Amino acid sequence: MEEEEERKDVKKEILKIILSSFLLVWAIVIEKNTNLENWQYLIIYLIPYLLIGGEVLKEAIEKLFHGELFEEDFLMSLATVGALTIGFLPNTENMFSEAVFVMLFFKIGELFEEIAEGKTEKSIEELMEIRPDYANLQKEGKVEKVSPEDVKVGDTIEVYPGEKVPLDGIILEGNSSVNTAAITGESVPRTLVVDDEISAGFVNLSNNIKIRVTKEFSESTASKIIDLVKNAVDNKSKSEKFITRFSRIYTPLVVLIALAISFVPPIVLGNFMNNFYTWLVRGLTFLVVSCPCALIISVPLSFFGGIGALSKHGILLKGSSYLEDLSKVKTLVFDKTGTLTKGVFEVVAIHPEKCDEHRLLHLAAHVERFSKHPIAISLKNAFKNEDDGCDVKVIEDVSGKGIKAIVNSEEVCVGNSKLMEELKIDWKPCEHVGTIVHVAINNEYAGHIVISDKIKDDAISSIKEFHDRGYKVVMLTGDHEEVGKDIAQKLNVDEYHAELLPQDKAKILEDIINNESKSTKTIFAGDGINDAPVIAKADIGVAMGALGQDAAIEVADMVLMDDKVSNISKAIVISKKTMSIAKQNIIFAILIKIAVLILAGFGYAPMWLAVFADVGVTVLAVLNAMRALKL
Repeated sequence: MEEEEERKDVKKEILKIILSSFLLVWAIVIEKNTNLENWQYLIIYLIPYLLIGGEVLKEAIEKLFHGELFEEDFLMSLATVGALTIGFLPNTENMFSEAVFVMLFFKIGELFEEIAEGKTEKSIEELMEIRPDYANLQKEGKVEKVSPEDVKVGDTIEVYPGEKVPLDGIILEGNSSVNTAAITGESVPRTLVVDDEISAGFVNLSNNIKIRVTKEFSESTASKIIDLVKNAVDNKSKSEKFITRFSRIYTPLVVLIALAISFVPPIVLGNFMNNFYTWLVRGLTFLVVSCPCALIISVPLSFFGGIGALSKHGILLKGSSYLEDLSKVKTLVFDKTGTLTKGVFEVVAIHPEKCDEHRLLHLAAHVERFSKHPIAISLKNAFKNEDDGCDVKVIEDVSGKGIKAIVNSEEVCVGNSKLMEELKIDWKPCEHVGTIVHVAINNEYAGHIVISDKIKDDAISSIKEFHDRGYKVVMLTGDHEEVGKDIAQKLNVDEYHAELLPQDKAKILEDIINNESKSTKTIFAGDGINDAPVIAKADIGVAMGALGQDAAIEVADMVLMDDKVSNISKAIVISKKTMSIAKQNIIFAILIKIAVLILAGFGYAPMWLAVFADVGVTVLAVLNAMRALKL
């Protein structure tokens, strides 16, 4: 609804600009072809002036009463009202058209800046889905469905297959596979047994479990994640608009100089009244010339061009201020699963003992034929010819350990080392890091299959490029220590931290940011709901757009639509070039402006030169800014 309102506001501003431009041309035509009094021309010019500048005048007056005197609305109002006034002083020509031109350029610049910066919607709708709606509370031998807020520490709750775990606790009865992706980011479900800790937000996949609650709902992991995102979004500081920062210095300076030009020379030269009008006109002309239209339009347009260039590479940036931040990046922090790795588990190695690789994979895939577990799906994907006429009968699903089945009259057991130990079968360890699936045929060990998440194709080369440019690279993951260490070594990151909850990641990122120089920025890139708090807290939060969760994408400042790590490097390069173009425009516009202002102060600036200082410089700066689109 808010986005629709914003679109309507932009359309409304565009219509006002078009209509004001038409009315300005109409007023100029009337002035050139008629012989009216100045006050009559003023009325004609006031129509487009008030249409386009009414809100600016209103803002200037409101800010004036709030003590915000020296800012861009005040400067534009003072300069344009001064231009409207000049025509009524003795021996002066009117500057009505210039007044409307200046206001029109100012509003065009504001529109560019508003579009360029955007108004990023920080929606946490998807994130709220990890918050459970109810808890199955055991009360006097019965199970009662209650609100999670009504459950106390020490109470016992039950969680059935398919339900979210509502509160943090310890398992009292039952063992089950749980999906932890929303909290830890791990794609492979964990098997939890009696006395294991379990967190709110996990999803129970297989069996009923009873949990003794150890934390109130407000203190649960899921609640803390949601609070982290809200606080990070609310507290995250954004760069101020360039023109606002510029005006804090520029506006009071030019106003004071204009006042000095108007009053000091008549006092110093004597004969105050005879000289006052001459110097007052020069002072007002100085104000008109001082309007920084070239900066107001060209700088946001440079940023707008940079954002457009990024979008061509599938990089969406949610505001021009982040272009400036990107050019200052020195540290890059990455989530592992789905960011540096593909987040899709695949068979990476097959180690047979008493059969060949094809037979080992063939039997394992058939045993897992009827399972929806991610491990089973990985095995079935690796063995494409599932419909090969084999007869498969599942004997037993051993919860948390594996499956026993009959495949073509052979008893095949597929599972983890605990299943092998239960069956008293000697199994062999594997040097590969990942999920190890052991296979036994007729109670004899047949070998094992390694399933692991794969590193993205461009991840290693991208991290090397970051290192070559002097950036520090850190990896954070909720995965086990051995998995995190293995991936960190393969990627050659500078630093890694494993077995982290979202609040742990947020704390580590906060420490990294605090230890960095205030002039440098830190990126965090992630893809899951569990990454949303960290993405929101980072100087520049980056989300993977193709596979990323909506909550992560919404709180991110930058979205990579094709999930390529290398696009972060592209974004940094484009941001540096865009900032270079913007600085060129600033220097060019200010130097020309200073030169013409000096001439105007001494009465040597004809109107065509004043117009060039505004319109001409603006056109040249805009043409330079358009180069950003070609980056």
